[in-house]
Amino acid sequence: MTGMGNRHEITRAEIMDMEAYGEIRRARREEVSAIKKTRRVEVGPFATFYFENYDTMWYQIHEMLYIEKGGEAQIGDELSAYNPMIPNGGELVATLMFEIEDEDRRARELGRLGGVEGSVSLTVGGETIGAIAETDVERTKPDGRTSSVHFLHFPFTPAQVAGFRNEGARVVLAIGHENYAHMAVLPESARAALAADFD
Repeated sequence: MTGMGNRHEITRAEIMDMEAYGEIRRARREEVSAIKKTRRVEVGPFATFYFENYDTMWYQIHEMLYIEKGGEAQIGDELSAYNPMIPNGGELVATLMFEIEDEDRRARELGRLGGVEGSVSLTVGGETIGAIAETDVERTKPDGRTSSVHFLHFPFTPAQVAGFRNEGARVVLAIGHENYAHMAVLPESARAALAADFD
């Protein structure tokens, strides 16, 4: 969508007028939906990782502004909230969501997953990259209950990036929590899409 190589930050100048955005909103949603499809990885029965990039965050910011109608006063807050979720060229960034429809079951499961954000990793070429959680909000409460949404960064070394970029490389995404130990091998389509996040 951007067609401009890797972009690491959305600036005020890149925020559209909301009336103009409304005119392209449907088409943009379809474009981003296609992008997200290859960047979505399920791990275990109810955890889904959505790997973010410039395009997904540009869309997210515009959706927030369009729906909440906060105008100019809201723009700075949205840029501050979502710019950190754009990969910096040497990392992958993901939103981890625990998606459980039943409210009682969701409360029960999240109550067992305190600290889960510290147990997430990617393994490629025998090297493991541990996830680093965003620290904007404490996601695990003192009672041990965790949030249903976590924002995670996977910092790579240049050698790890090179390994990840190899066509057909086996990349394993894992959650190693004692109450939720699951892993998934990234489909080649996802690996190829995410490899483009690196500079």
